Amino acid sequence: MSDGNTDVIQGTLDMLILKTLDLEPMHGFGITRRVEQVSRGVFKVNPGSLLTALQRLERAGWLDSEWRQTENSRRAKFYSLTRAGKKQLGIETADWNRRASAITRILKAEG
Repeated sequence: MSDGNTDVIQGTLDMLILKTLDLEPMHGFGITRRVEQVSRGVFKVNPGSLLTALQRLERAGWLDSEWRQTENSRRAKFYSLTRAGKKQLGIETADWNRRASAITRILKAEG
């Protein structure tokens, strides 16, 4: 039996990135690792999707970035949340909670 689909749910990658960076600035691989760790392996982030999302979030003004050395002395682009990014995270979190509650109500409905 397979472990099921480990793709991030469509439309949630931005929110997961924003939340991860709300904890601390990170490079792309760190973001991927953190999402996989915190979800206990339920979600795996596609590197191509992550890069596209990071570029989009930076263009939107929700992320800042700078080149720094990693803990392994490699050069990597580190991303951090901006004030606008924190606001967007709040908006996306509220929307997610509203939708998840609606799905829960539907799944619990009895005929």
